[in-house]
Amino acid sequence: MCGILQAMANHTISIIVHDIRSTHNVGSLMRTAEGIGIDHLYFTGYSPYPSKVGDARLPHIARKLDAQIHKTALGAEHMVAWSHHDSLAQLIDQLKADGIRLCALEQADQSIPLHTYHTDQPIALLLGREVEGIEPDILALVDDIIEIPMFGKKESFNVVQAAAMTLFQFRFHAR
Repeated sequence: MCGILQAMANHTISIIVHDIRSTHNVGSLMRTAEGIGIDHLYFTGYSPYPSKVGDARLPHIARKLDAQIHKTALGAEHMVAWSHHDSLAQLIDQLKADGIRLCALEQADQSIPLHTYHTDQPIALLLGREVEGIEPDILALVDDIIEIPMFGKKESFNVVQAAAMTLFQFRFHAR
């Protein structure tokens, strides 16, 4: 790998998957994360997540969700680091204490257009509910709110496509 690509690949980027309902979106996020070299996925809220050793969920529920996630993850669920956290607020506090910059992907009055966003810090990208978006009380906890400008008639992208665009920007252009 040439020097510039190696330097870009060394930037720490993680994803917080909060209250994403669709197992297919979760699997696709895992596959996207693996492909672009994301360091870690954090699952919070009611987001489904793959089976794990010591899983507290009922075994038949964990197996069902794992199988559904696998349909789009296609094995990436075993290749990318991930963890489940009961408290989003505690996770955010811990990540901030570790020097991670928290960025929410959301349309808001104070959001920064994705193509103008720059930071030298490690980043955790917060993704929220597919239809309703991220709640205002959660947005108040993050460092930055970024959005992808829309040029068509639709008001938003699917969470996975929006994440892929944002992660590509973070990986190659936001530094």
